[in-house]
Amino acid sequence: MQHSSNPVIGLTDETLNQLRELRRLCVDSSKGFEECAELTEKVSLQTLFLAIAEERRDMDEALAKQIEFNDGAEDEMGSYLAAWHRAWIRVREAVSGADEVAILSEAERGEDSIKSAYEDALEGAVGSPIQPLIYEQYVKVKAAHDSVRDLRDAAKAKA
Repeated sequence: MQHSSNPVIGLTDETLNQLRELRRLCVDSSKGFEECAELTEKVSLQTLFLAIAEERRDMDEALAKQIEFNDGAEDEMGSYLAAWHRAWIRVREAVSGADEVAILSEAERGEDSIKSAYEDALEGAVGSPIQPLIYEQYVKVKAAHDSVRDLRDAAKAKA
């Protein structure tokens, strides 16, 4: 069920701040997965990473609409920390030769952060009309997290 097009008006400042944080993390995650797709030569990983990046862009858009309904339009470019993290992946890739385990480990580390943020947001949204959207997005985040984690574990077992 898609909740992202239904406007939820009257959100508290605390909820809006939480939506802004989730939005920032979605932007960061999308850019990170695009970066990971560039680093690997394995087509199946590229496809997965690009699909997750697209999903995160859609999630960002849904969050942006909710923020706009309540607080006016805003532009989100991601965080400086995420830019640093992507640069670190590039440096690590140059040293390790785009090792599959390293790429998946970094992707999984990023997924831990966004999953945790969504879990916190869900706790804070109990009873809020925005809870269905946050839950819908959390389910997607958890599924991506688990896929990346399982791929990382499988790659480690092969190494």
